[in-house]
Amino acid sequence: MGIEIIPNWHPIFVHFTIGLLSISALLYLAGLVFKKPNLLVAARWNLWIGAAVTIATVLAGFYAYNTVAHDGPSHAAMTDHKNWALVTASIFGVLALWSLIKHRGAKTVHPAFVALILLASGILAITGFKGGELVYRHGLGVMSMPEVSGDGGHGSHSHGEYGDAGHHGTAEETHDHGSHEH
Repeated sequence: MGIEIIPNWHPIFVHFTIGLLSISALLYLAGLVFKKPNLLVAARWNLWIGAAVTIATVLAGFYAYNTVAHDGPSHAAMTDHKNWALVTASIFGVLALWSLIKHRGAKTVHPAFVALILLASGILAITGFKGGELVYRHGLGVMSMPEVSGDGGHGSHSHGEYGDAGHHGTAEETHDHGSHEH
């Protein structure tokens, strides 16, 4: 029996892509600044593994692009995210190949490479933001929430040590649970 991720695997792979590639950039920067070859080794491995996972992320993204139900505005946002993702993946692919060919086993890294991977990480952040917008602004790829009835379930649990305050502010503040859904 396979594991079913609703609606697809893209949300799983993308977190590895973002984490590995971002950490790689930070490790490259630290390796350059502190002149620590062991940080560069870790940076390279994060970049190489991140680039490999990115292939799966892009493939799963194409699957999501072609299968997730969406409307016109969502389609435009999906296309924008896809275009940014393809550019981002291509840049990191080139950086991974550059690192494999030029830096494998090197005890130093060229500052231009570090500048490029930091720039690529900024582009990755923009791409990730655009993907987050698809989920949280357009509601793509998520199952519908259960219908809320009564007090929204707030009467059935505690908000921790702050009692009535919790994430709703101070105990003196009021929060009308009937004015919106949780």
